[in-house]
Amino acid sequence: MTAAFHPGLAAGGWGRLSLVQQLGNVGSEVSRARRWKDKDARLYDQAVIRALELLDLTLRDPRWSRRRKELARARDMVCDAWLGGREYGSDWPGLDRYFLHFAFAARK
Repeated sequence: MTAAFHPGLAAGGWGRLSLVQQLGNVGSEVSRARRWKDKDARLYDQAVIRALELLDLTLRDPRWSRRRKELARARDMVCDAWLGGREYGSDWPGLDRYFLHFAFAARK
């Protein structure tokens, strides 16, 4: 996936963030997706695509190579929620709760 929404981060800015900051930013997009889900399909899809793009950048970060399985699972859960939770039962409120902890930790 190319960095359509976050070209500056893809060019190296993402690598300067900690894992907590990276996942907190993913959480912001997950929260936006949750908010737009039943209101505006275009904004909803864009928020999900941005979340996936950020997760892809995190997966490519060599510092987190030992956490790649967990990060890939988080990406799978976002995809599953986007497709209605048919495979794993993922939903936006649950993902929002998961990523919210990273956003709080990043603010400290």
